[in-house]
Formats: sequence, structure tokens, C-alpha cells
Amino acid sequence: MACKIHHINLVVRDLAAAVRIYERILGQPATRCDHLPGRGVDIARFKLGDIWLILVQPVKQGTEPARFLDKNGEGFFLLSLDVESVAGAAQASGVPIQGPSRDGLDDWYIQDLDVEATFGAQIQYCEHRSGK
Repeated sequence: MACKIHHINLVVRDLAAAVRIYERILGQPATRCDHLPGRGVDIARFKLGDIWLILVQPVKQGTEPARFLDKNGEGFFLLSLDVESVAGAAQASGVPIQGPSRDGLDDWYIQDLDVEATFGAQIQYCEHRSGK
């Protein structure tokens, strides 16, 4: 099952402003910034030990991050749990999944859990596919 937190996503309206603040809070520059047209977002990633903190700015209306931001405002968006196998973790937990599994950033392979089954929290499993 889950062995640690893989990444935490925070949704923001202004990525550049958020990056400046989080660089000061964390005492380090963003590790990487990316435009993800398929997800309709721009992101900035910070590596904290072996956990990623990801700032997410929706740049396309109608996407899940944009809907979340419109409904809930800025702040915590998603918790991703590191697992050995997305399929194995989903089967073992018995928690309903939401949508198909998909490739994420780098070598990440992602499966979202059903939000209603997780009491409103957006949680996903994340598997590393390096060498597979």
C-alpha cells in the first residue's frame, strides 16, 4: 500500500506570485516549472526531501483544477500517495477509483480515487515507472 506522500498540490491563481512567496517560505528556488497543455495548467515544483510540493495554476477553463479553484479558492488541492503498484493499491484498498489511470510527470503513473469515497479529499496513488 502507500509507503509515503509522493506530492502535494496547491492550486493558485497567480503562479509567478506564488512561486516568489514559496521560494521565500522554503528557502530554495523552484526545482522545475512546466506548462502542461493536456491538463490545462502551469506548474512549479519544489523538491522537499523526497516529497514534491507542486503549485498549480489553471490556464484553461473547464479543467478539474479550474473548477476546483472556482469552487474552493486557492489552497490545498490534492494529495498523492507513493505506492509500488497503482493497480495493486487500488485493488487492495477496495476504494472506488475515478477515471482511468494515466501517465503523469516524469515517470509517474497516476490513479485518482473517487472523491466521494474519500470524504471530499482529492487523493491519488502514484507509481514510479522507471525501468519498467
